[in-house]
Amino acid sequence: MPLPSTPGAAKSLLPQPCALVIFGGDGDLAWRKLLPAVYNLNKDGDLPSHFAVVCFGLPSTKEGEGVDPDEYIRKRARDGISHFSRQELDEGHWADFARSLFYVPGSFGDSRAYELLKNKLAAVDQQFGIPGSRLFYLAVPPQFVEPCVKHLGEAGMVNKPEETVAFTRVIVEKPIGRDLDSARAVIRAVDQAFAEKQTYRIDHYLGKETVQNLLVLRFANSIFEPLWNSKYIDHVQITVAEDEGLAQLDPQTGKIVASRIGYYEGIGALRDMVQNHLLQVLCICAMEPPYALDADVVRDAKANVLHCLRQMTPAEVKQNVVRGQYIEGDVHGQRVPGYRNEVRRYSEEVVKKPIPPESVNSNTETFVALRTYIDNWRWSNVPFYLRTGKRLPKRSSEVAIPFKDVPQVLFNDHPEVPLEPTVLALRVQPEEGMSMLIASKLPGPKVRIYPVKMEFNYASFGGTTPEAYERLILDVMAGDATLFMRRDGVEAAWQYVMPVLESWEHERALHLPEYQCGTWGPVEADRLIQQDGRQWRVL
Repeated sequence: MPLPSTPGAAKSLLPQPCALVIFGGDGDLAWRKLLPAVYNLNKDGDLPSHFAVVCFGLPSTKEGEGVDPDEYIRKRARDGISHFSRQELDEGHWADFARSLFYVPGSFGDSRAYELLKNKLAAVDQQFGIPGSRLFYLAVPPQFVEPCVKHLGEAGMVNKPEETVAFTRVIVEKPIGRDLDSARAVIRAVDQAFAEKQTYRIDHYLGKETVQNLLVLRFANSIFEPLWNSKYIDHVQITVAEDEGLAQLDPQTGKIVASRIGYYEGIGALRDMVQNHLLQVLCICAMEPPYALDADVVRDAKANVLHCLRQMTPAEVKQNVVRGQYIEGDVHGQRVPGYRNEVRRYSEEVVKKPIPPESVNSNTETFVALRTYIDNWRWSNVPFYLRTGKRLPKRSSEVAIPFKDVPQVLFNDHPEVPLEPTVLALRVQPEEGMSMLIASKLPGPKVRIYPVKMEFNYASFGGTTPEAYERLILDVMAGDATLFMRRDGVEAAWQYVMPVLESWEHERALHLPEYQCGTWGPVEADRLIQQDGRQWRVL
């Protein structure tokens, strides 16, 4: 039975014909996420008929040397789709997708490589009937953003922002800098070639169905918004838990087969997760109702939340922020090494160099928990608890809103055995959905109260839920910036976390609080919330 349409809902913009150019097209992000996402869009029939993908960058494997570039990237893409696509690889759809997939090997700093890219795009335009529109996806580390956009501009591949037929748009992947100053430098570099309306700063969490559904839940249901304030909500918990570490080991040999340590070491959980993912989810949870769903109206409302976050002094950082680092432990019944051990082995096995002295006692945090407040009328004195970490017991992300306790009379008149609070929980991953825990009477002659969970799962709609990158790539092709970060939002998020980073830098602790792999973080994180008389949710 087809799902009903929504009367009065705004029509979605349609994706426009274009060539998607992935810088770092042979890298880990393209292999795991971007190419599988585009394949799924192709299989679902969501892509425009005039469309192609051109990957650009140096080969990441020796197999890419001395072979036909297009055939190499097609083989590489097929491998990534086989491993990571939400839909199984279908030979018929694969043949259609593969013929529109191309590769231009070259260095990001080599102007001659951009001429090759320009020529390749001209040939692809002619072959697929693309009107010269370009979507440049910068799936590269922050230090490569400036040379990429500089050479694109010098090669004449950036059209004016008012051009609508042959448009040019750029997607900037996070992290956008490693602190406020470097973020501003990245923003300035992109501004040299692209206008703000052409720039899409991506945070894939904003493309997840449950995060988008948070707006619908709040503003399309009259029951929730009247309660969405400090009078009724006790606190908010936002958790992003990952069971994986920074290095993946071969179960047979124990050697490192994949690793994010090269990126993560010196970055840490605060920069990697809190500054972008968790704060963006917090903004959607806490924002005021926008007067329209236009991109800038929604982003204005989110920016206002960031500006209202309570800034912390060094003393308040110690009171409100906990960091930790995982040590050896068990995850899913398997013994796994601690982070410092992974760093050492990465240096020896992958980089094949002696480990730097500063990394022997690495103080990079793999876990962060913090308590923050939003100083405005709606959220006065309501604590927001955020936590994220690697090597936790399970992969799970959730936004939980516990409502205030009912008065201690009638059914809640036993202080030693209080009723469980009403909790609205939104699961971001896995098994996206939502639930509400409410009190109900058990059948029988006696009055016995029992918490009952009312639950909804996106799987009930049938099929598989599209990945976040699928939605976001379509939005850029359609010119819809609603789910992307504006420059003032990026700067405001960095301004909030900078006092924490500066406090840690001044402290220079060599020994962070530790937690065993397979546990829910250091005991200090439990104490952070327990001192307020609350508990972390059991996921």
